[in-house]
Amino acid sequence: MALKSSPTRYGAVAITIHWLTALAILLMLVSGLGAANTADAAIEFNLLRAHAIMGTLVGILTLLRIIWWLFLDRRPADAAGLSRGQARAAHIVHYGLYAVILVMVSSGIGTVVLSGAAAQLTGAAALPLPDFAAVPPFTVHGLLARLLMVLLVGHIGAALWHQFIKRDRLLARMGAGS
Repeated sequence: MALKSSPTRYGAVAITIHWLTALAILLMLVSGLGAANTADAAIEFNLLRAHAIMGTLVGILTLLRIIWWLFLDRRPADAAGLSRGQARAAHIVHYGLYAVILVMVSSGIGTVVLSGAAAQLTGAAALPLPDFAAVPPFTVHGLLARLLMVLLVGHIGAALWHQFIKRDRLLARMGAGS
């Protein structure tokens, strides 16, 4: 498989960035939701530390993906057989994912900095964790987490619809399915 994308298929670099980002987002969402829904301070601390690490990784991977597309590679053409509306929806979801991820990373960093939690998350200060809800970026972070989940459901749902209903092998462009 070529490192760069062809007109019909993503290259190895784009595929690797995509699937690493997908895994990191899954771990980030699980750790964030877990931390928000536990009463045990030690578990919350460990989940939030994992959440911050995964969020940072997702942000780095997203920036890397944007740099890759802007300067080093070209995206494949839209899949054959897509209507203009489907192609437009796919672009909106993809760019929406990038934007939501970058703003979520920024609001997460803002929440940690403004709440004073950086010292706890790095191990430089003792628990308890501060009240994150007391800082404005936390509200943005929570709202965007919900939007991210909606966009992901749309993205994954469309991919599965193409793979199993339309049977057009769209997932093969991203190195999955046959």
